Amino acid sequence: MVLQEDVIGNAGHGVLADPLRLRSVRRILSGHRPSDPAFDRLAMLVNKLVDAPMAVVCLVDREHQHLAGHVGVPEPLATGRVMPLSHSFSRHVVIAGELLAIPDVRQDPRMRDNPSIHELGALAYAGAPVTDSDGLIVGALCAVDQEPRVWTPSEIALISELAEVCSSEVRLRIARAAADEARHAAESAHQQLEVLAELTESLAATMDVEEAMRRLGDVVTARLADWCVVTIAGEPRGAALVSAAHRHPGRAADMARLAELGVRSKADLRAMVRAVRRTRAVRTPDGAADLQSRLHDAELAAITTRAGFGASLLVPITSPVRRETLGAVLLVKHPDRQAFTAAEERTAAEIGRRAGLAVENSRLYREQRHVAEVLQRSLLTELPDIPGVGLHARYVPAQDGAAVGGDWYDAFAQPDGSVMVAVGDVAGHDVEAAATMGQLRNLVRGDAYGRDDEPGELLTSLDQALHGLRVPGAATAVLARVARSWSGWSITFASAGHPPPLLLLPDGKVQAWWVPPEPLLGLPPREPRTTSRRFVPAGSTLVLYTDGLVENRSRLLDDGVARISAVLTENATSTPDELCELLLAAAPPGNDDIALLLVHLT
Repeated sequence: MVLQEDVIGNAGHGVLADPLRLRSVRRILSGHRPSDPAFDRLAMLVNKLVDAPMAVVCLVDREHQHLAGHVGVPEPLATGRVMPLSHSFSRHVVIAGELLAIPDVRQDPRMRDNPSIHELGALAYAGAPVTDSDGLIVGALCAVDQEPRVWTPSEIALISELAEVCSSEVRLRIARAAADEARHAAESAHQQLEVLAELTESLAATMDVEEAMRRLGDVVTARLADWCVVTIAGEPRGAALVSAAHRHPGRAADMARLAELGVRSKADLRAMVRAVRRTRAVRTPDGAADLQSRLHDAELAAITTRAGFGASLLVPITSPVRRETLGAVLLVKHPDRQAFTAAEERTAAEIGRRAGLAVENSRLYREQRHVAEVLQRSLLTELPDIPGVGLHARYVPAQDGAAVGGDWYDAFAQPDGSVMVAVGDVAGHDVEAAATMGQLRNLVRGDAYGRDDEPGELLTSLDQALHGLRVPGAATAVLARVARSWSGWSITFASAGHPPPLLLLPDGKVQAWWVPPEPLLGLPPREPRTTSRRFVPAGSTLVLYTDGLVENRSRLLDDGVARISAVLTENATSTPDELCELLLAAAPPGNDDIALLLVHLT
């Protein structure tokens, strides 16, 4: 573009570059058709009423003059309807801010070097401003003659009046375009909110960071980009994580390989993270010419080429807790698609922040789970090795929460050779429940060891201790004493609101030891608890468990007991450890802890 700098000057450039004026021009052109009948009719009226061989409705932006309507303009300009600003007479109307009537443009210092003089034979010019609703001049309605001509007052007045009519048409188009922009903005905002809502819901449903990255990729490729790469920088004791997703399922293998190579190519990962640490986001209209050119790994570059590396957007994954950059999300569109918009960049930045929250939640969850597991292991007893009594236990925490709860099992040998076994369940699935469980287990041990009292008497004594020491919480429990007898083994037990013990006999039959229900532990003591006694043959297996193994909200407790009894019957020849796994596999889905203790008597 060649501008007459000495003629236009800085003031003229400022007028032409006015952003509000250019916005109006852009809005007019956004809905403009190759041929606009309304503007063409106005040009025809100028042509007929002023008797000018050429009449044009001009719209002037920073670099071009657009012929919105015209009559008498030769080809190829008539079809193309765009000319360089250097060929425009009407730009001087915009700069001057008033009508210009020039009898001979060759005599005007502003216009005498205009290429249109030679290319179009334009010698006389009369143009009136066309304005938007704010009075900003967006162009001109003009008449052009190929001979020098003195424009009469009536001709100038007629062009001015028609320019006002043209301005009305322009304002209608601007208003319609503004309304369309507002509607599109509202629709876009709604779509972006939907993206963020879907992502938040998806990330909230998992505490696993790798699964969270996969879900993020699915949401992003369905809504914003054709493919994406999510990178989490490695912590001091952990490896970096990379996940890639593509909108088209046929690219799944490429994306899996890209993620694998991404982990290996630490230089490329560091480059991505460094890029977003320096700035909030990196948006490029042509990713192949920018980000892709920085890839060091040849295979990685080849995969991105097959995926289609067009416009790209790189945003940081930031920690809301530590205010650090944890990684980055690279979003890429196919080369045939438009570049990312500013609105999409804002949405992507919010996606990065929400991904950072998911990463932090996962990290905190892992730390909490590790602490809880250590605490739980410290509270659960290491089973003793007792001749003739095989002890096998399992503890399965609830599927959510801190992986620690109030379920427990215990077993210890008495000085008289008998064995005390217990299983209990303190209400709750948190650290507080585990702490109460630890107190309760220790009270059971301390109260029962060395005493030959029946289990019912021991539980009664435990009630008094819990109540007197004000140990918080309530619990169910079953306490049993296993001792040798003339017939094989004698088992005495007492139950405080607990599911019934099961006995797997050597012949495969199963007994459920239902007893009249008694209150939970921890409630104010009323009457002494009862003790039940059973004599069992050698080769039997006593099964003690907490309600997580049998309870289901949609079924009765009896149904759950019958279900695990059937598992025992069907697998009577299995080893105790195998029985433990089979029983756990048959447990109903839910969020309750399970403590399981098998006592195999030989």
